[in-house]
Amino acid sequence: MTIGEQAGPPGIATRRSLGQRFRDALAPILASKVALVGLGLVSFWILMAIFAPLITPYGPLEQDPEAMNLGPSVQHPLGTDRLGRDLWARLIYGTRTILVLAPLSVLCALAVGTTLGLIGGYFGGWIDEIVMRILDAIMAFPVILLYLIIIVALGPSAINVVIAITIAGAPGIARLVRSLTLDIRTREYIAAAELRGENPFYIMFVEILPNARGPIIVDAMLRIGYAVFAIGTLGFLGLGLPPPAPDWGSMVAQGRHYIWINPWAVLWPSLAISSLVIGLNLFADGLREETMRYQ
Repeated sequence: MTIGEQAGPPGIATRRSLGQRFRDALAPILASKVALVGLGLVSFWILMAIFAPLITPYGPLEQDPEAMNLGPSVQHPLGTDRLGRDLWARLIYGTRTILVLAPLSVLCALAVGTTLGLIGGYFGGWIDEIVMRILDAIMAFPVILLYLIIIVALGPSAINVVIAITIAGAPGIARLVRSLTLDIRTREYIAAAELRGENPFYIMFVEILPNARGPIIVDAMLRIGYAVFAIGTLGFLGLGLPPPAPDWGSMVAQGRHYIWINPWAVLWPSLAISSLVIGLNLFADGLREETMRYQ
């Protein structure tokens, strides 16, 4: 500090440091046009989910026997389905479901996969062999077939959809975390922590995991897009949320029987799934490119 320079209140410095960290975190997103486009698409659906009761006068389960299989109109901007339910209402209320289940599924898969990957990569030896062989056995199943086996065994419900996506997604996350752990465990600060006598789980979750978070976060963003597609697929096959829940996949499945007289019932939920998945993938791709550029 130079002569005559006065130290400001500690709170200001803290706020500045927090603001600087926030700007640093946003820098990769703001620097990537691809990430901004993806963020815009995702933000649109998030806002629709939040303000759903304010932007439609209809409920997602409300039926009108006199307005079945109608096209877009002033009363129903996107039309109605076979039971006279407003498609716009079902679409935006279905956003709430998918924006909860998809991140929750990936979060659960992250918790399981990260833990297994850290354990296998750090301890190595027979522990690593057992963990990896079990995960390889799970990955040997085609993903859709694995979803079907789990849902048919447990029954269709929101919780079972989360369980299915968690089981199918955890092995891939574990392999990624294991490869990162094998690299980071050779660093000097890991050796220093071991010399200090730190607990292995402290080293894994405090020393290794924070230094591997970049690739894990980007991979998680991509997996949320995959989870959205998986939830839509399960809903289409009748293995997602039980009716009459406003599920995008089940909306497509129900509307396809009337596609020649009311194609809107299939078009709108299909576009919704596509736009959300594309938005998440664009955001993850842009974030990955900028993150690699800063390394």
